[in-house]
Amino acid sequence: MSFETLVPFLDYTSVLIFALTGALVASRAQLDLVGFIFFATLTGIGGGTLRDLALGRAPVFWIGRPELLLLTTVAAIVVFFTAHLLESRYRAILWLDAFALAVAVPAGVGIALEAGVSPVVTVLMGVMTGTFGGLMRDVVGNEVPLVLKQGELYVTAAFGGAVAALLLMALGSGRGWALIGCAAAVLLLRAGGIGLGWRLPVYKARPPRN
Repeated sequence: MSFETLVPFLDYTSVLIFALTGALVASRAQLDLVGFIFFATLTGIGGGTLRDLALGRAPVFWIGRPELLLLTTVAAIVVFFTAHLLESRYRAILWLDAFALAVAVPAGVGIALEAGVSPVVTVLMGVMTGTFGGLMRDVVGNEVPLVLKQGELYVTAAFGGAVAALLLMALGSGRGWALIGCAAAVLLLRAGGIGLGWRLPVYKARPPRN
């Protein structure tokens, strides 16, 4: 798959998976179908919308591709009728969110590369695309945001994956392979945090020194 076709594929996939997580949060809040569609759409397009606004892309990606709104709606409807089959919806949210992060970050990096921005902004766009949809979902859903949970490898995973893409390109890798490496790095770090308990050290208060 070429870079030109990989980036839109990652964008579509991240919207779909994030939409599923948004709908699952709606199920935990016991909302109606409209609530499911709202959460699915907010989560699916939130990060990409902020990315496009920051990059000055016009129109914003889902306005140019309105079928993405249909995709989030279908995801919401599917979850509305099937969420009760899951043994642990929170666990499903964690893992779906990990996969969504692993495709959204390289999507953001790829779009930033197409825009020709600096490496620092490229990394920031990858992190923004991967994290802001889930952040909006959790804040609106009155959940503790995953990005802010103590020691969680979340923003770190997004940052690490975006940097990995740039390092791979600096070593001579093509853009397409660099995005695949980015996805693998994000998923490895996030899965390690969920499944193996990898954590960052957290600040611990100490008595003031005289």
